Amino acid sequence: MPAQFTINCDTSRFRLNSRLLRRRAAWLMRQNRVTNHEVSILLVDDQEISWLNNHYRGKKGPTNVLSFPFAEEMDPCLTTIPVKELGDIIISVETAHNEAKKLKVSLHDRLTWLMTHGLLHLLGYDHERSEKEAEAMWARETNLINQLQSSRSTQMTHLAINVDHVATVREARGINEPDPVAAAALCELAGAAGIVVHLREDRRHINDRDVRLLRETIKTRMNLEMGANKEIIEIALDLQPDMVTLVPEKRQELTTEGGLNVAGQKKKLAKTIAKMDKAGIPVSLFIDPEQRQVKAALDIGATYVELHTGRYCDATSEKEREEEYQLIASAAEEAYQMGLRVNAGHGLDYQSTSKIASLDTIEELSIGHAIISRAVFVGIDQAVKEMLAIVRDASMIF
Repeated sequence: MPAQFTINCDTSRFRLNSRLLRRRAAWLMRQNRVTNHEVSILLVDDQEISWLNNHYRGKKGPTNVLSFPFAEEMDPCLTTIPVKELGDIIISVETAHNEAKKLKVSLHDRLTWLMTHGLLHLLGYDHERSEKEAEAMWARETNLINQLQSSRSTQMTHLAINVDHVATVREARGINEPDPVAAAALCELAGAAGIVVHLREDRRHINDRDVRLLRETIKTRMNLEMGANKEIIEIALDLQPDMVTLVPEKRQELTTEGGLNVAGQKKKLAKTIAKMDKAGIPVSLFIDPEQRQVKAALDIGATYVELHTGRYCDATSEKEREEEYQLIASAAEEAYQMGLRVNAGHGLDYQSTSKIASLDTIEELSIGHAIISRAVFVGIDQAVKEMLAIVRDASMIF
């Protein structure tokens, strides 16, 4: 991760949300175009920052933030080596807490401002050199904080509902109810930002009638999941959904079991993407959170990747789940930096969704089975609203 956090103080008084601070630091680095560098952010108490302030600046007492650019400490003999370290930012949580109370802002808002101030110092800004530089630094700080505040709504992770399982229940009896088209309308009324359906080659749940009616009735966005086979490609080109998501498809599987091996079938998938692109249909590739698959998706012209969250959801221990989460977070960040748009889904439920929704590189989550299952007990309207609340709470950065 570009921002490395270390907390070296008693935080029991302050209720710090370190994940939120990491997201804000990552956002600041993206805005300043230094995501290929690393910065160390150390949160300390007044005692430790007082020692640093006295030792390095000859000033007694605590201060709010100190910055130590890596370049200033480099050996001149090493200047030809490409360095990816910006330096260190040290912040006193105690001082920040006191300042937050005086300014009547939250502690996290104050810490965010101090991170911004420290990062700008590492990038060469220095308000102590001249009045002109002080004005320039203040203007840049203010602009960044204003952008962050105004980005709250635009960075909200969206929720798209997959209604395949409504059709699965219908097909179990071979009748006309329940209707996935009606379910999609109810999901939209409850706040869903999009509807997802998978038109499989074997038509085991969603059928041709469903997708045609959905194309006419969906008011948000229609995401058509599909395998890259000739018949379904022709249907998609005729249907003109708002986007298609190419997924692997096996006749014997209960549900999609893993991501596309894009790196291993670039030629075939590139042809499908080219056809969709010519028709003006954006393409997402459903992939495992792996660097080579992200890079391959970019190489063949995909607009989106949808990161497969199945292994994260199926993890049997906290250690395993955290490892899978980190793979998703890294793949999402890498895809975002390459210019790909990022969605995620598969297996997410009311317990596992929050952490994935907190990643501000992910635009949309596709969730189906958990919501349709919950709807059996509380109704589809309530089931969607409950999941939407989880997504919204997790994706708020302020």
